[in-house]
Amino acid sequence: MVEHAEMAVQPPRTGRRKGAAGLALLLGMMGLTAWLLLRDRPAAALLAALRGVDLWILPVGLALMGVFIGCEALSTHVILGRLGHRVPWQWCLWYSLTGFCMSSVTPSASGGQPAQVWAMAMDGIPAVHGALDMLLVAVSYQVTSLCCAAGAWLFLPGLRAELGGGMGLLLLYGGGVTAVLTAGMLSFLFLPKAAGRLAGKLLDALAALRLCRDRAAAGAKLERQMAEYAAGAAVLRSSPVLVPILLGLTTLQLTASFLIPYAVYRAFGLSGTGPAFFWGSQALLTLAVSALPLPGAVGPAEGGFVQVFRPVFGPALTAPAMLVSRGISFYLSLLVSGGAALAFFLRARRR
Repeated sequence: MVEHAEMAVQPPRTGRRKGAAGLALLLGMMGLTAWLLLRDRPAAALLAALRGVDLWILPVGLALMGVFIGCEALSTHVILGRLGHRVPWQWCLWYSLTGFCMSSVTPSASGGQPAQVWAMAMDGIPAVHGALDMLLVAVSYQVTSLCCAAGAWLFLPGLRAELGGGMGLLLLYGGGVTAVLTAGMLSFLFLPKAAGRLAGKLLDALAALRLCRDRAAAGAKLERQMAEYAAGAAVLRSSPVLVPILLGLTTLQLTASFLIPYAVYRAFGLSGTGPAFFWGSQALLTLAVSALPLPGAVGPAEGGFVQVFRPVFGPALTAPAMLVSRGISFYLSLLVSGGAALAFFLRARRR
């Protein structure tokens, strides 16, 4: 759920400590992942395989990531326009780059939305409208992610055989968590009374079990969340065309990122497997690791790539392909978005 707007206007020191801790965890997971996946692979063979990849993959891969981040920025541009803010798309791109950076270095991507709300507030957008934008973007992303994964599971049965063992359990966990969260968010949007009563009873049960220390504070936060969901539902009712626009943009956004492994496959000079397999595999892999409380899902994302795509890349090229694919979709994009976030922060300080 979107965190309360009042807490996101100013980045507190606890938020900075959380980001620093997440960055330290990210670096530790990167090192451990590299050691586990590459310890049995000679460095010379790995470098030789990487030298064989066509360099056009870098601009093409970055262009696909540009579509990924740009579509979210366009969604924000459309939503803020419906809320009465004439915000240039370029500003929305800054917000999305800032969110991508903070999501990548904080567990469960918990720092992305507050950072974007704060960035919007620096440009004079009320925090409540920034939080509402993040709510609608999050709902659209989760609904589309579930639909893409379900479509891959139903219409690409050959993928199921590649998702046994640990990856199958991760998919079950990630899909279950995402489905529960999405159902909750949709219930608060379209069935607010029933969802509010259910959430209140859940808080009572948690308080009785002493898992919720301050029932009154939790109830107040629930009321604020419900008010944000009510505002989101009002926006959707006042502009029915907004729903298909957001879902269409999010589908394009996810498709761009899902096709990066296919671009890597072609850059290694391989053929014989169509883009549908890569799109579906990456849709399921993304759903499987998205709910894990790790910065950028580092570790499971790389391990999952190796397991899912080994049949098409082969034993010799799977690890190099993973390095190129994750290098573009996460590590290089993190550097670019980090530079953009730093530039935005310096601009805000000057203002």
